[in-house]
Amino acid sequence: MDFKDYYSVLGVDKKASQAEIKKAYRKLALKYHPDKNPGDKAAEERFKEIAEAHDVLSDPEKRKKYDELGSNWKQYENADSGSFGRAGSYKRRETYGDVNPEDYFGGGSGFSDFFESFFGSMGAGRMSEGDFSFGFDSPPQDLTGEIPIDLHEAYHGAERIVDLGGEKIKVKIKPGAYEGLKLRIKGKGTQGRGKTRGDLYLRVKVLPSQGYERKGDDLYIEQPVDVFTALRGGKQEVNSISGRMNIKIDECTPNGKTVRIKGKGMPVYGKLGYFGDLYVRLVIKMPDTLTAQQRQILQQLK
Repeated sequence: MDFKDYYSVLGVDKKASQAEIKKAYRKLALKYHPDKNPGDKAAEERFKEIAEAHDVLSDPEKRKKYDELGSNWKQYENADSGSFGRAGSYKRRETYGDVNPEDYFGGGSGFSDFFESFFGSMGAGRMSEGDFSFGFDSPPQDLTGEIPIDLHEAYHGAERIVDLGGEKIKVKIKPGAYEGLKLRIKGKGTQGRGKTRGDLYLRVKVLPSQGYERKGDDLYIEQPVDVFTALRGGKQEVNSISGRMNIKIDECTPNGKTVRIKGKGMPVYGKLGYFGDLYVRLVIKMPDTLTAQQRQILQQLK
């Protein structure tokens, strides 16, 4: 059992930071992972060496003891010094993820005799880096993404074609979709070692639409009204997202008055036949110039 230079295995300097060790490990583990090199015994052995080196160097206590003993480890091999005892003194089965290495590598703990003699029961547990896991029984993973739509598409509903690395799927968005709505497409995530796939989650982003403000299922718009219509009353055409309509203008309507039109807002998502309301804020507009007749009428009113 020769001394193993774990720093050389990962290709890092002895003064490497934890971030540098982590980066080197992730890169090498991806390259030599058995899933990417099926049947390649050399890659399998290299992967075990990488895992072994990372397990020691990523743990501050293990790294300190490894640095202290180094190539002189053999003289401590039989020492009865607590956590530095021989592997034979311990019966715990070392595991990678939730799978025993013996089941994957066909015998042995998955670590070298040097490692076992050096660290005994301090062998590796899960081989993972946060969300970056190398468990051999890789579970299916969910995918996430974002679908941007405009307000008209949110009102009427829309369809999108999503390309998942060559696999194209059609996604239907129901009327009334809102900002932050999450769509789940079952079985369209990534596949684990088995046949099961995760899910695809798409977040809807509703792009701003000029002239409209949305509050829940209600819509707010501004409608210009000429001053003479505001004074005498009448009808005003409104071009809403649901189509054109006429609203009643009362005599002497003040600037900024808001008219509520029931059921002309956004569809309520998932509830067929239910709608929010439309609120129309009337903005009185003055004419740029007056005709002679208009001046005469205003003079008489004065």
